[in-house]
Amino acid sequence: MKKLIVLVILVVSMIPLFSAGSKESSTLPTYVFAANCAWPPLEFVDEKGNIVGFEIDLVNEIAKVQNVKITIQNVAWDGIFAGLSNGAYDAVASGVSVTEERKKTMGFSTPIMTITQAIISPLATKGLTSTATLKGKKVGVQLGTTGHIFLDAYLVANPGMKTAIMAYDEIGFAIEDMLNGNLDAVVTDSVIASDFVLSNPNYASKLQVSGSASDLGDPEPIAIAMLKSNTALQTLVNDGLAKIVASGKMVELQKKWNIL
Repeated sequence: MKKLIVLVILVVSMIPLFSAGSKESSTLPTYVFAANCAWPPLEFVDEKGNIVGFEIDLVNEIAKVQNVKITIQNVAWDGIFAGLSNGAYDAVASGVSVTEERKKTMGFSTPIMTITQAIISPLATKGLTSTATLKGKKVGVQLGTTGHIFLDAYLVANPGMKTAIMAYDEIGFAIEDMLNGNLDAVVTDSVIASDFVLSNPNYASKLQVSGSASDLGDPEPIAIAMLKSNTALQTLVNDGLAKIVASGKMVELQKKWNIL
């Protein structure tokens, strides 16, 4: 009986502690960040169904150093910025290129990397080393990405190219269609291209980064996007990134995910 009474006292005495902890966590500022989780190594769904990647780790680290709660919502790329505009989430962390057009409505964090456009082709393919060499080819892109936008603009300016653009909801679908013989090449962000070729054992023996499409726009700074009016969130993210860089954590995450 004595042991029971002591146990009851202990349990009762612990209740305020748990309640206080729960109250503290529930009062943390909370944000929702959208990501199109089909872009390894930036954000993707692993074999266990977990959302992982460089930007996912980075967002979680921002939450940690800034003492806020951030949840990740997996969103299709087509329409991801419409969701930001209508308030479905607070920010987009998904390999977002900073462009002059996007600056009209969006605010951006300090850049987290810089990329160019790259050409992926089957290992046996020769000669697809530049945008000009895509003449007369079938080329896959992800719908609505800068690679898609830039290549489309290039072809408008160079109508003699006769290149056929095939747009896909996810870059992985374009890669698979190329392996099935339906495409000659795929144009995508350089960091994405390197991951499919260098880091993915399913593709390393089948694909190559055969060339650069660097003339498709200038090198692109990649940043976290939010509404232009949300300067408070922009400051919070930038302060968090500064802390992550200063602590050496940024370099650690870049090495972890092969961000060169």
